[in-house]
Parts: sequence; structure tokens; C-alpha cells
Amino acid sequence: LKMTFKQLKRLVSQGESETLEFKRKVAHPEKIVKEIVAFANTKGGKLLIGVSDDGTIPGVKFPEDEIYALNNTIEKMCHPLPDYEIMHVEINEKNTALVYDIPVSNKRPLHIKENADSKWGQVYVRFGDKSIKTSREIQKIIKRQKRNKDIKFNFGDKEKILMSYLEEHKTINLYQFQAAAKLNKYTASNTLIILVLANVLSVEPCDKGDIYRLKNKF
Repeated sequence: LKMTFKQLKRLVSQGESETLEFKRKVAHPEKIVKEIVAFANTKGGKLLIGVSDDGTIPGVKFPEDEIYALNNTIEKMCHPLPDYEIMHVEINEKNTALVYDIPVSNKRPLHIKENADSKWGQVYVRFGDKSIKTSREIQKIIKRQKRNKDIKFNFGDKEKILMSYLEEHKTINLYQFQAAAKLNKYTASNTLIILVLANVLSVEPCDKGDIYRLKNKF
């Protein structure tokens, strides 16, 4: 994979997004792996190192040091490991920008381990230009979306309550649904998961509680 400085500038001009993240340098690799895991769990994406938030491209002086620090942290903290390719883009004689190209993983959800010995940890997804820590619901949706099977569900009382709530309020979260339909958390959660998988609802990951809405109706 090759990328010219001109192609890099064109990419940077799009600004940060669901599939693009800028980092000036690898100062805190443990924070940067969140972005990598989030890309691998969502739609894939490119992490650009040597690019400032404002879109200027100073590059880095010692690209191999940056790669070493980041790759080392990926090996230690990610489970399972993400796939990625690295491209070097020469800015001038002294400075280079790095492009980490991360495809969506067929092993998702990828976790960031709490410590070197733990098997599980936090799962992140990409939403807009942010990497967000996920709920149990989103983790289950990621896991099951890989299978691409048709999801069947019964349209019962709890689903009717959900639909009339959404007609009135447009959005709902897990706790609002639990209260409205008088359900326990487990049943409410599973109902929402299945309706997202069945393409009836869309879900917006959110730290304060995921937001569900009817798909194709805004």
C-alpha cells in the first residue's frame, strides 16, 4: 500500500470522522489503541499519526519509534488482535506521517484488556468522530451482526408499547423501555437487541445510555 503526500492532504481535508482519526504523535499509546479497536469493531478506518487536530501535517521525526510504541501497546492490550497495515508518507527530508489502515474485524468485538493477564476488557465502537465505550447491548449486537442471519421476532405487547412510545417521543433508552413496558432489565435489553438486529430499530451508542429510534423514520 502506498500513499502520496497529495493523497494524504486530500484525506486530511475531509476532517475527523467515523472512519478517520488524527493524532499529532504517539504520546499516550494506551489511549490511541481505543481508536484502533473502535475502528475494527465498527466500519474500519484510518488512524493518521503526525497530523494535528486542526488538519496541519507536521509529521514525526522518528516514525519507527512511534510504530514501536503503538504496535507494542496493541500486542499487549488488544484481544483478539486487530489487523492493520502501516503506510509511511514522506512530508519532507526530516518528517514522515504514518497511516494505520484498520479494516473491520471478523473477530469482533475486540476488547482492550484491563491488564496484561486479563482476557476481557472494554469494548469501544466508533460513532461520529468519537470512540465510545459500549454497553452489553452493543457488544451483543456486534457479535450477532457478524452472522448475518435473518432475525425473526414476535410482535407482542412489549413491542407494541415500544412502538407507541417511539411514535410519541422519537427515541428511547433501555431504562425508559423497562419502565414503560414494566419489564426486567434482561428482557428489555434482549427485546431491543433483537429489534436492532431485525432492522426495526437503529441504535446510537452513548456513554449515558444508548439511544434507540425507529429505523428509516426521523
